[in-house]
Amino acid sequence: MKTVLLASAGLLVLSAFAPASAADLAARAPYVKAPPPAAIYNWTGFYIGGFGGYASENGDSDPKMSGGFAGGTVGYNWQTSNIVFGIEADGGWADVDASVSALGVTAKSKIDSLGTVRGRLGFAVDKVLFYGTGGYAWANNEVSLSALGVTVSQSNFHSGWTVGAGIEAFFAPQWSVKGEYLYRSLGSETYFGVPSGDLNLHSVQVGVNYHFGGPAAARY
Repeated sequence: MKTVLLASAGLLVLSAFAPASAADLAARAPYVKAPPPAAIYNWTGFYIGGFGGYASENGDSDPKMSGGFAGGTVGYNWQTSNIVFGIEADGGWADVDASVSALGVTAKSKIDSLGTVRGRLGFAVDKVLFYGTGGYAWANNEVSLSALGVTVSQSNFHSGWTVGAGIEAFFAPQWSVKGEYLYRSLGSETYFGVPSGDLNLHSVQVGVNYHFGGPAAARY
């Protein structure tokens, strides 16, 4: 009789707890897989790229030289917090020219190559970088005189400084596109015994860069 009573009491206890356990299981939220970590962009590292643009002469001369240019870029960035600083060099082919004719003589001035070595300092907002830039600039210019089917020419290397600003943005994990404005002030040289005066240019350019190592970093 005692055994029967103990068994009955055990069944009553189990039946009392069973509904509560089932309710606890039902109340638990289903398992949801955690989303992958979001990617943040870090601009530190080497990059190479290509660019093209348009330049026009700033000055009192008339006509003013103008035309296009294209070339390559190499650089390195360092990022600390949202501040990005770096160094960049570019150079390439140019077709920036002007000509004038009078009394059967045609005078032509043409920049056939140009480039810069610049520092950059900017503020990064994830994939987008706003920056200012400045440094050394150079250009190779040729002046030619033509008359009666005869042409004589002289080339000179002009050097000076440049300053400007731009914006660059990633459109893929290792690829970015940029646009920038540069003012180039290049010193005077002598052509056929006559000083040329300073050669000053306004230029706008766009470029695409490839960043080595990948700028994406995981955020957990």
